[in-house]
Amino acid sequence: MVALLPCNFVSAQTASSSQSTDSRKANPVVVQQNGTVVIPSEAVPVSKFLTPEGSAYLVQHLHDMQDPSMTYAEKGLPRFMVPYLERQKIIFAVKMEDTKIGGVHTYVYMPAVGLKAVNQDRVLINLHGGGFSGCWPGCAELESRPIAGLGGIKVVSVDYRQGPENKFPSASEDVASVYQELLKSYKPENIGIYGCSAGGMLTAESVAWFQVHGLPRPGAIGVFCASAGAFGGDAAYTSTPLGEGRLMQEMRDGTPRLGYFSNTDFKDPLVSPLYTSSVLSKFPPTLVITGTRGFEMSGAVYTHSQLVKLGVDAELHVWEGMFHGFFYNPDVPESQDAYAVIVSFFDRHLGTK
Repeated sequence: MVALLPCNFVSAQTASSSQSTDSRKANPVVVQQNGTVVIPSEAVPVSKFLTPEGSAYLVQHLHDMQDPSMTYAEKGLPRFMVPYLERQKIIFAVKMEDTKIGGVHTYVYMPAVGLKAVNQDRVLINLHGGGFSGCWPGCAELESRPIAGLGGIKVVSVDYRQGPENKFPSASEDVASVYQELLKSYKPENIGIYGCSAGGMLTAESVAWFQVHGLPRPGAIGVFCASAGAFGGDAAYTSTPLGEGRLMQEMRDGTPRLGYFSNTDFKDPLVSPLYTSSVLSKFPPTLVITGTRGFEMSGAVYTHSQLVKLGVDAELHVWEGMFHGFFYNPDVPESQDAYAVIVSFFDRHLGTK
């Protein structure tokens, strides 16, 4: 039996089909033979899911990224980040000590009110961002102060050697030196390591370095605004311009243009652990953080999927509408949510073998 449809339904369906055809003609999306999709020019508004503060923050960031005077770094801190650090120093009550650990220059952050009872025997190592070529001590401060203050935990930020003066594996060697020294006072399961951008990548590299050099696995790690070695992917064409207000060809090439890695095989497991399952499978619990407008998003998502595939305890948190390194601004609710996730993750995983 054939069911007869109401006339108004047939009419609506026909109209819908006609409108859809007209829409495709007006804004043609071309799919090439090899699957490449050519998208017409379009205007992309700020995500409706952002808080009002987050929305204003994104707008300001996009304009700052197009202003060379705002991205210019003074004393290791890009100008657009200066107000973020000024606010952090007011909000987070921490004491900072300028010292050396294992022969490597470090900043040690301690909560002014003292360590939480559960963190008396725990410590975090921070590896700052900056493209392996700068942002010390600015990024180190921005990544360490909130976690030390909110987490009630000691944070050691490492002034590792960077390019272009220094080449791989200088940074990994410095992290290992600090780690070995801390192992004299802390159990490995009570040591966590985290970083944003280059620091997130270096965190993954350091775990691989420890494996090769017979050092015990840390208790947990955080790969933030980064991946364990992957670049490019869909984010190079979608997230990057939406989060940076500009195109970045190195993301599309899939190879970072970082002098620190010159003359290095990017598939080397000590450079990109992501591509060697025997190394990646031995990672400790890993927290991956990114944003839908972060140029690293595809690599971060892929890193998480590979960790889970290999049985590693891994979490992925993606902030809608946020960009690369978004949590440096402490006044934005999205940043505060990220701090809470980081503190909770290390609190749950440190001390667990």
